[in-house]
Amino acid sequence: MSSIASQSRSGPRRGRPRDPKTRRRILAAASALLNEGGIGAVTMEAIAERAGVGKPTVYRQWPNAPAVAMAAFLESTRPLAPAARGGRVLEALRIHLRKVAETFATRAGRNTALMIAAAQNDSELAKVFRNHFIMKSREIGRTLLDRAIASRQLRSDLDIEAALDLLYAPLYFRLLIGHGPLDAHFTDAIIDAALGGLKRRRRT
Repeated sequence: MSSIASQSRSGPRRGRPRDPKTRRRILAAASALLNEGGIGAVTMEAIAERAGVGKPTVYRQWPNAPAVAMAAFLESTRPLAPAARGGRVLEALRIHLRKVAETFATRAGRNTALMIAAAQNDSELAKVFRNHFIMKSREIGRTLLDRAIASRQLRSDLDIEAALDLLYAPLYFRLLIGHGPLDAHFTDAIIDAALGGLKRRRRT
């Protein structure tokens, strides 16, 4: 686990024990600043002032302001797998992709993407985002695809990794490039197009 992730998940490695209430105030402050003013508004000074703590308290848990902002985003966006009622696994996958798009379409999601794009040299930040949001979302998709294969709704010879790239890559591309909206219409179009090649072929 990366240092940023370990600090945001398991607490500081030195100093006094972490106060959960203080941590919540700091993350809430970072989230509010990111939503109100974008990346430029998120500084350690502003976070500390908004949270009502000293800067050393913030630095004990995170190395810099982007790391605090990332922790705040991850804290509020934990991907959950939708229930596949009545064996409707593909419908559950459709709902899941919509929820991922909804998260990206929020101001926090857009600002987080901009933060990652601006911090090209901060590979640690990109790793945290990839491991704790993108890969967790893909694992939910992987589980749903496996269930769809087991229930014979998708081809048994399906390349799972290629299918996951086919479903998720357009969301991340549109998030970073910003050339179109991230909405249910877009994700439904992705899954409808993908299912043409993923579904079992009917015998004629």
